[in-house]
Amino acid sequence: MRKFIIFLKLVSVFSIIGLFFSYLSPFIHPKYLFFIPFFGLIYPILIGLNFLVLIAWICLKSKWVYPSIIIFFVGIPFHFRFFAFGSEPDIPKNVKPLRIMSYNVRLFDLYNPNSKEALNSRDKIFSYLKNENAGIMCFQEFYFQDKSSWFKTKDSLINLLGTVDYHFRGAHSKKHRQNFGISILSHYPMVGRGQVAFEAQSKQDFNYCIYADVLFQKDTIRVYNVHLQSIKIGEDTESTYYKKEQQTPRESIIQNILYKITVAYPKRANQAIRVANHIAKSPYPVVVCGDFNDTPLSYSYNVFNKSMIDAFRNCSKGIGSTYVGKIPAGRIDYVFHSKDLISSNFKIQKESLSDHKAIICDIYKVKK
Repeated sequence: MRKFIIFLKLVSVFSIIGLFFSYLSPFIHPKYLFFIPFFGLIYPILIGLNFLVLIAWICLKSKWVYPSIIIFFVGIPFHFRFFAFGSEPDIPKNVKPLRIMSYNVRLFDLYNPNSKEALNSRDKIFSYLKNENAGIMCFQEFYFQDKSSWFKTKDSLINLLGTVDYHFRGAHSKKHRQNFGISILSHYPMVGRGQVAFEAQSKQDFNYCIYADVLFQKDTIRVYNVHLQSIKIGEDTESTYYKKEQQTPRESIIQNILYKITVAYPKRANQAIRVANHIAKSPYPVVVCGDFNDTPLSYSYNVFNKSMIDAFRNCSKGIGSTYVGKIPAGRIDYVFHSKDLISSNFKIQKESLSDHKAIICDIYKVKK
């Protein structure tokens, strides 16, 4: 029994200190405390541990129950970042929504070793996009080839959806005339477009931010499509986008973790700051969506949450998990919008066709 009590105390101390650091992670830039982001990442584990030891201390009638209760209540504002209790707004019947989708399509499964399965995955994604019929679609990890090939994407998708405007930013491989990046497809005309340039990137980085000024019902709304620094857990140092051309030895788990701590998180935070600064100068109401590669308890999320509205938390309910890859990262894809816009009907794709699920939201510009 004595050994069990000692073990329980150690777990309690770990969960309490860990939760304290996770509460700090949204406010401290990773360049100052490189380990801080990981406490935000493992928050669900920490809160689970704290709950278990809390039950144990209650059963043992120990005074150790109080630190666990205190750390839980201190973090209530942060707990609500993971659970949505939103409600649908009252929208006038004559006002039509701008339906926006954000979707990391993972290159439409281009690198599936089975070409038939790759084409089947691509066609399923195409079918899903057609059925949803969003007015604006923001894609991350978007792929197309300059000339016709066995794996057609961009031109086929534009023809299928009947979109009228298009914007892309990415990297180009001259050898195979391939393009990898992010894109915006719109059923409404773009009266302006551009990009937010990130700091100098390495050959392994395929993260960008683009925007389009969309004319919707005589109003102009600026839509940002963001793909912040990738997590790349379990990947080679060279991007998997080019692994058909160039193979490198697989990094060890420790090397991957060190990379994320020392490089990826500070880069992501700086990218988020650049985008937020650009948004602050926008002459139009703003919607920013995309793959942030970070949880709601992160510095990057907090950069946007300080001045904008998280559509999921605003008008949805429950826990919204968007990443379905090997690492249980939870919700890392977002739609934020200006406070003078209204969000409604937020939903997350049910069937997993990529390692991310698409997110869809209706945006309203209501005249006051």
